[in-house]
Amino acid sequence: MKVARFYAPGDIRIEQAPEPEAGPGELKLRVRNCSTCGTDLKIMRHGHHHIDPPRVIGHEIAGEVVAVGEGAQGFAPGDRVQVIAAIPCGECGYCKRGRQTVCPNQRSMGYHYDGGFAEYLTVPERVLRVDGVNVLPEGLDFADASVAEPLACVLNGQELAGVGRGDVVVIVGSGPIGCLHTRLARARGAAAVYLVELNGQRLEQAAGLVRPDAVINAAETDPVAEVLRLTDGIGADVVITAAASGEAQEQALRMAARRGRISFFGGLPQDSPIIDCDSNAVHYRELTIVGANGSTPEHNRRALRLIASGEVPVHDLITHRLPLDGVLDAIHTVSTGAAIKVTIEQ
Repeated sequence: MKVARFYAPGDIRIEQAPEPEAGPGELKLRVRNCSTCGTDLKIMRHGHHHIDPPRVIGHEIAGEVVAVGEGAQGFAPGDRVQVIAAIPCGECGYCKRGRQTVCPNQRSMGYHYDGGFAEYLTVPERVLRVDGVNVLPEGLDFADASVAEPLACVLNGQELAGVGRGDVVVIVGSGPIGCLHTRLARARGAAAVYLVELNGQRLEQAAGLVRPDAVINAAETDPVAEVLRLTDGIGADVVITAAASGEAQEQALRMAARRGRISFFGGLPQDSPIIDCDSNAVHYRELTIVGANGSTPEHNRRALRLIASGEVPVHDLITHRLPLDGVLDAIHTVSTGAAIKVTIEQ
């Protein structure tokens, strides 16, 4: 079969590999769609400390079951499924307390196990053990289903930040994650959603699809001043930084309202993870700062339902569709910011 394997930064190869077989407790999938994300770009450029190459990458996976290993229960050939990316152990103290996203024993598809940039893959027994394979709702296509994984992460982030009815929400970053945050905030009852972005072309493309209540080009306008102007000096109830920017995180602290909630959704580069934080502003204005790290199997199930019901549409966010041979082109397209969501489909 054909696969896209990561060997080293700058070295991803399209090559032939033996077709895998389903072992005990495993499933064999025919991959139909595996969508790309900014993490794939980071892996291409810098590698990843959890990847021991060579490794088939790709973690936003939807496909069709073609074989069921001995002891794997609840699935049959022909089932249309979506697979989680982050795999909690299900056994540690964090998992037992419902905190699977911070499981210290977490493993990931496309990192510790071969991922979805391949014609076939085996779903490890560990994934099935934590109920991490979800049958697609009737009528949901594979491409849309592959977006459930990033939407699940967005859902985790908004739950932690308490996004709810009547909130004014600022999303910083208009890439695919920013677009999903915008749509999910609407679905959760936000009164207004403002989208902030440095790249004017990307902002225009994203805004044309997700229709925020206001767009703020941070290259032309001070985003803090503009958010305060739009809110009559009050600030936003929730600010979500869906960008790997320390400056955006610092600005989030200044544009949040009293008792505002701030989600540091996008991680910072490892060589520059420190920001300036006015601790007194946090103290006296009773601000809440939360992180957001991945998603749980249950988040993935709920994300699929949100997509299938139309509450969070994703079909129009998939702006580019390429074959498996086009993985390098897909990652390059992600790097240019010219796309919202790029999927590899077979």
